[in-house]
Amino acid sequence: MSPLHALAIFAAGIVAGAINTVVGSGTLFTFPVLLAVGYPPVVANVSNTIGLVPGSAAGAAGYRRELVGQRRRTASLAIASVLGGVAGAVALLSLPASAFAAIVPAFIAIALVLIVAQPRLSRLLAARRPTGGGPSPGPAVIACVFASGVYGGYFGAAQGILLLSILSLGLDESLQRINAIKVVLAGLVNLVAGVIFALVADVAWTAALLIAGGSIIGGILGARGGRRLPDRALRALIVVVGVAAIVRLIAG
Repeated sequence: MSPLHALAIFAAGIVAGAINTVVGSGTLFTFPVLLAVGYPPVVANVSNTIGLVPGSAAGAAGYRRELVGQRRRTASLAIASVLGGVAGAVALLSLPASAFAAIVPAFIAIALVLIVAQPRLSRLLAARRPTGGGPSPGPAVIACVFASGVYGGYFGAAQGILLLSILSLGLDESLQRINAIKVVLAGLVNLVAGVIFALVADVAWTAALLIAGGSIIGGILGARGGRRLPDRALRALIVVVGVAAIVRLIAG
């Protein structure tokens, strides 16, 4: 690996760490860089997943104030995410790397529509929720989080956007507090998938470590900036990043 390639991977890790913390889709910055410097797709995907784990931890630490009072709901959703991440990692090692490529842009587009419509949909759903139903997520939310975990363990691009759309409709919370849960869940998916990959898959450890170092910096910066955004600005940023993700996936 040349110094220029190493610098490009490290810089992509910084961007991915920040984007993953604030929105999601950081993989769309690191994965193409790994491909561009010569790594095969599956090796790039595996190494990228492992490298982004520390950035998620840094982002979650930055959002610790928004996580206060959400331990019970986060724990139940975390179980679903972990199980989904395991299933997705196994799928990646068993299925063709292109299996989800055609439908990923459609997933992101649906998620963006839900994000934009979230305030109105949340009011409609709140009117239908039983009084005193409590803060715990329902079975439908848990099932959808599990499904997003499968997707995240398999590829992960825009997993954060999918999670935000699911959680914003299923939980009666501000977008910033929902984003805090998203950072934790996406990080757990990357963690369990990364452990499996480290044990049984071919990992480019130099690239993974470069991404890890960059993603920690990006996660810290992303949390500092993202927490200051009002919900409307954060929602607009999610849409911009999501549209860019769709364009990049289709073009690539």
